[in-house]
Formats: sequence, C-alpha cells, structure tokens
Amino acid sequence: MKIEPIVVERDAFQQCAEYLKSKSWTSVLLIADQYTQKAAGHDLAEQLTQAGINVKTCLIEPDDHGDVKADEISLVQALIAIDQSRDALLAVGAGTIHDITRFCSDKTGVPFISIPTAPSVDGFTSVGAPLIVRGKKTTFKAASPAALFADIGVLTAAPPEMIAAGFGDMTAKFTSLADWRFSHSTAGEPYSEEAAAITEKALWQCVHHVEQIAAKEEEGIRILMNALIESGKAMLLFGESHPASGAEHHLSHFWEMEFIRTGRPQILHGAKVAAATVLIASIYKKYQSEIEKAGADVTTPDPNFIAELLKRVGAPVSPADLHIEEGLVASSLQHAHRLRDRHTMLRFLNEQHIKFEREVLQ
Repeated sequence: MKIEPIVVERDAFQQCAEYLKSKSWTSVLLIADQYTQKAAGHDLAEQLTQAGINVKTCLIEPDDHGDVKADEISLVQALIAIDQSRDALLAVGAGTIHDITRFCSDKTGVPFISIPTAPSVDGFTSVGAPLIVRGKKTTFKAASPAALFADIGVLTAAPPEMIAAGFGDMTAKFTSLADWRFSHSTAGEPYSEEAAAITEKALWQCVHHVEQIAAKEEEGIRILMNALIESGKAMLLFGESHPASGAEHHLSHFWEMEFIRTGRPQILHGAKVAAATVLIASIYKKYQSEIEKAGADVTTPDPNFIAELLKRVGAPVSPADLHIEEGLVASSLQHAHRLRDRHTMLRFLNEQHIKFEREVLQ
C-alpha cells in the first residue's frame, strides 16, 4: 500500500522533480504515446531536465488502426528501451500506458511512477496489468507505482470521452460490489469489508458530484481522479480486482477480444464498461428471483439510475451505443463469465441454464 506521495495538484510535475531528486534518481525513462507525450510528456520532461535529471522517452507505437495496445509488441518495445542506467520508469498516459509500464517495472525491477494524463480508469494505483497475449485479455500481477503525480490542469483538459470513461469505470462498482458480495455469500470467495468500503465511498463521491464532473469543473475532475485512485488502492489492499471488477468487466474484456480477433478499432475501456454495467444491472434486476434462490442477501443496483448518471456525463448506456451487435452481446452473456474464476451472478445464472430474453440485449 506504500504509494507515497500521491499528488493531484497544479504543480504536480514540479513535485515529481523534487521527489526524484529526494530519491537521488538522476536518470529516468518516460513511457508514453504520441498523444500523452503532447498532453504532458513534453512539459514533464522539461521540468525534469531543468532539475538536472536525464530524461529518455519511449513512444509506444500504435497498430494499423491507430490504437496503442498493451500487447506483446508494445511490451517488447518498452523493454528494449529500458537500460541499466535508468533509476525509474514514468508512465505518462492512461490505462494502456500504465499496464505496459507496470509489467516492465515488475520484470526489470526498475520502480515506476504514475503520471496520469486523463481521469479515465481506476488502474493507476493497482497491481494488476490487463495485457493482450495471443489475442486474449489476461490480467497479470505486476508492480504498483512508487508514487503518483497528476497535474490537475492536464486532467481537466482531457477529452470529454475520456472523462466519461473514467466515470463509467466508477459506476461499474455498482455491479462489481454486488457480484463480490454474492460470490462471498454463496461461494465463500474472500472478501474485505475495508476494501469494499473504500470502493463504495469513492463511487458515491462521484455520484454526488456528477454535475461538476460533467461540466469538467476542476473540483469535479479532482473528485473523479481521487475516486479512481481510491478504487485502485482498494484493489491493491485486497490483492485482487474483486472490489472494482465483476461481470461488467468480463463482458468488456470479451468484446475487446472479439474486436482484436476481427481487426476492429478499439473502444475506450470505461466506455465499454459503462454500457456493460447497465446491461448487467438490467439482467440482475430481471432475474432477481433466481438470484434470491441462491440464498444471497444482495441488493442489485437499479439500471435506470445508473443509466441516468451515465447520460449526464455523455457516456454510453448500451452496447448499441458502441455499435456492438446483438449477436456479440448474446455470446458474451453466455461465455464471458469463463474469462475469470469468479462466482459472479452472471456465472450463477448461466449455471442455472437461464436463457436471457431478447429484450435485455437491446
């Protein structure tokens, strides 16, 4: 849990330089892509250079669709760029860049520092790295950051769709927490009241400030970023992704893997998760009586309430909003629960041989 310091301020890059000097780290590698380098990498490198720190930059190359992926090609590119003279790796970007960097940090033993460029995911402070290996999305245990420095000006200037994605990743906690309580009460899976409480508090902070987040007000963006950080810390505390990832994430991973297989451009993780959360909540509400037969005392979230929140920030509320066809949705509802060894309510319903009615797919 030792991630110190965690800074979400206007002078975050200056504080990052001071932190590096306090650790006597004089040579660092920035891992970014062309967009995050423009958003923050150039300014950060300038601040570090002025502080007497040697800076080398690795720009992860996009694929033929223009997507930067945390796959074997990107991992090798980053690993090649790491030499023995580097004291630290700086992940300048959002989820994908962090996944690449945390994996490389774990494999090389070089510590990494989180430099978020958008409040778009909750994985900044976590230990898990969802990577694409041979076309399959698999989460590996890797390294958590030594520190985090987020410039609030950079976060506020992030594209609206990335802010909406971050809010979507937080609303996913409605269903992930319900799945976690269900798995604990019906299958004896490990559970942490402390981690669940951290996640739930972060979720409701976002709900209560949805208008400020939608308006991209500095205070709203600060609340969203801090909520994403807290969600990541809850996963780090528990040691697994249960507090923040349930059936809605399994659907998202399933869709992403199909996009890779068919050569389709990628969609932001939080956007897929947002649409999947409303879908999963709708299914849980429709089949509540079946769920209750399992003996679990779990209150399933209201899909309409979640959808209204997402609409306020401009996030998708259904797979159709993302042009995900009905056939893929139906397939994911039948098979996505096999991607993780979790006793979610979706897995339970499949084990009960529930045939999901067509209206829930639309």
